[in-house]
Amino acid sequence: MHQRAGAVNCEGTGGIGEPMDPKRIITILDKVAQERGVSIIFACESGSRAWGFESPDSDYDVRFLYVRPVADHLRLSPPDDTIEVPPADDLDISGWDVFKACRLMRKSNPPLLEWLGSPIVYHEDAAVGGLRAIGRQHFSRRASAEHYLSMANMNHSKCTGRVRVVRKKYLYVLRPLACARWLVERETFPPTAFEEVLAGVAGPDDVRQEIARLLADKKVNREMGEMAALPVFQDFIEGEVVRLTAAIRTIPGTHFPEAPLNEWLAGVLDIP
Repeated sequence: MHQRAGAVNCEGTGGIGEPMDPKRIITILDKVAQERGVSIIFACESGSRAWGFESPDSDYDVRFLYVRPVADHLRLSPPDDTIEVPPADDLDISGWDVFKACRLMRKSNPPLLEWLGSPIVYHEDAAVGGLRAIGRQHFSRRASAEHYLSMANMNHSKCTGRVRVVRKKYLYVLRPLACARWLVERETFPPTAFEEVLAGVAGPDDVRQEIARLLADKKVNREMGEMAALPVFQDFIEGEVVRLTAAIRTIPGTHFPEAPLNEWLAGVLDIP
C-alpha cells in the first residue's frame, strides 16, 4: 500500500489534538488487509478534514474500499460487506466491500462520490479511476441535490432559535447547501473540499465574508466550540432552502446503468 504523492500534508505521531503521521494510517490499513484477508484498493480521508474545515482536535475519518478473493463470494453465507476498525485515539477507520460500494454507487450515493473526490488520499489502485469516472458520468443530479438539501434541513433544525451555535453546525448546513447549489448551477458533482465548492457557485458577499471568518475560527478552535448565532446566516439559509427546493424539482430524474458497474467489478475481481 502506498500514499499518493503530495496528497497529505500532515506530520507527527498522532494522539488527540496532535497532527497524524499518514504512515501510521497506512500501517493500520496494511494490518487490516492482512488480518481480514482482503486487498484495500482505495483509502482516503473523509469528513471535516476532507472538507477543509477541521479543528485542531478533529478526528481522522479514514474510509476505504476493499476486494475479497472471488472464492469468498462462492458460498451460501455472504461475506461481511463492511469492516470497522475499533477506534483508537482520534482515528475512525472503516471500509466497504466493492460490491457494497457498487450497489451504493448505483443509487448515486454522495458520501461514496465524496470519498472518490477526497483531496487526501492514502492509497489508490489504478482500477479506482474507472469507478470514479463511472460515478461522475452516470450519477443522478436530482438525487444528489435532494440528499444535500435534506442534510442541510436536518442540520439547520439544530441551529434554529438558538442564541449560541456550535460552529461546525453552521458548516454542516452551509456546505450541503453549497453542494446543492453547485448541482443546480454547474450540473456536475461538486468537489469534496468546501472552499472549492464556494468558489464555483454564486452567493452574497456578506455571507461569503462570514463563511470565511467561520472557517478561519473553526481551524483554530476546538471541535465543539460555540459562536453567537448570526442573523445573516439564518436569513440566507432560509432563502436558499426555498429557492433550491423549487429548483431541484425541475431537474429530471435519471437512471444509473448497471452494466458499467458490473464490467468494473469483473475487472477488479479479474473475472474473464
